[in-house]
Amino acid sequence: MSRDIDVLVLGGAGVDTIVYVPELPLPYADSYMIDSGIRTRAGQTGDFVALGLTALGLRVHHLDMLGDDPEGDLVRALHAEKGIALTAIPQPAGTKRAVNLVSPDGRRLSLYDTSRGHADDRLPEATVTALAGASRHVHVTITQPCAHALPVLRESGATLSTDLHDWDGENPYHEPFAQAADVVFLSATALTDPERTMRRIADRGRAEVVVATAGAKGAYVLADDELTRLPAATPPAPVVDSNGAGDAFAAAFLYAWLSRETPARSALYGTIAGAHACTVPSTDAKAIDLTELLRLTATP
Repeated sequence: MSRDIDVLVLGGAGVDTIVYVPELPLPYADSYMIDSGIRTRAGQTGDFVALGLTALGLRVHHLDMLGDDPEGDLVRALHAEKGIALTAIPQPAGTKRAVNLVSPDGRRLSLYDTSRGHADDRLPEATVTALAGASRHVHVTITQPCAHALPVLRESGATLSTDLHDWDGENPYHEPFAQAADVVFLSATALTDPERTMRRIADRGRAEVVVATAGAKGAYVLADDELTRLPAATPPAPVVDSNGAGDAFAAAFLYAWLSRETPARSALYGTIAGAHACTVPSTDAKAIDLTELLRLTATP
């Protein structure tokens, strides 16, 4: 079978409204004046992973449900502009959307509108089968309706990855994703013992690699039963926005991992791409390119 797609990104298409606030948590007030503006732009987790992978030269296809609405038009336009192949399944409930509050130090608070998807949403099985069968790798977001596609994906012959984001290690919704993937990403934000959760993922599923990102503290990598801790990369410019940093990390890690780099070195690629993303306002859809990534990861 021909594998003409390097990475199929499943789910995670939508729009965010970005609001730069004076601080987080935001003290209660009747109103705030936002001098920097309030902007709605295309780009949720699947969009940003697809963008990051494309910027690194991989052949990417994105599959998700989109509404016939202005938000869906923004997502379609982003993919067309960046040259990312997109298969959009009609979503009567509308395109997924969120509001991100961003503080001056780059921290964010995300508010997700869960009314744009339903537990019984399905991607057409024939479409998933065809695209996964043509892909070397599939990155599965934890948005609906991706959970229903996991059995088909496991039979496709492609390797799988997923990002559990700020999972607390307990919510059962995340378990099927964690157990199905060969590479599992998650944030250490809500974990009191990242290593324990990472080992539990590896023990219960088929993950070869589990990566927990820890922001300014770097990242943990579990592979071959060995835990490695990597320091955070130094951002190349002032930090302005942490939106999309985890997605940039995942994209760069997958680029390196699919190029047969070791898990630890793949995570180095990820830390550099994640640090770069923190220097780019999330209103700008700009990912690190391959030339810059390779320059920064070159062995002295």
